[in-house]
Amino acid sequence: MRAVVQRVSEASVRIEGQEVGCIHQGILVLLGVGHKDEPEDAKYMAEKVVHLRIFADEQGKMNRSLLDVGGSLLAVSQFTLWGDSRKGRRPSFVAAAEPAKAEALYESFIDHARSLGVTVASGRFQEMMEVSLVNDGPVTLLLDSKKEF
Repeated sequence: MRAVVQRVSEASVRIEGQEVGCIHQGILVLLGVGHKDEPEDAKYMAEKVVHLRIFADEQGKMNRSLLDVGGSLLAVSQFTLWGDSRKGRRPSFVAAAEPAKAEALYESFIDHARSLGVTVASGRFQEMMEVSLVNDGPVTLLLDSKKEF
């Protein structure tokens, strides 16, 4: 599983002009599922994101987690994180999971994050979405459950 994690002061996702998910202080996660991913990857990624210490403490150091600050999570499925553009000009998506598996693991990620005590909003799987955010910092991290980067 791959994720782009952004600390935000607010973020939202719209589908056909209708807002379907919105958070204030928290984390926006763009989540891509690979064909080798399993349920353990969803659990690992949810725990990693929820416990990342990327929020400022009293000294201004990134030392607090989403749970520590009472923030929310906005999860948006993004298979293009598995796009391979190393050859040619058109990305290849052969490493992305097939839709049924990807959707199940995306939902598993959301369920696990909720089970850890986080309020989670989300986009909709396989929908064309418009994502808006105010990146706080900016703080942006790339995560990979297989630790390939």
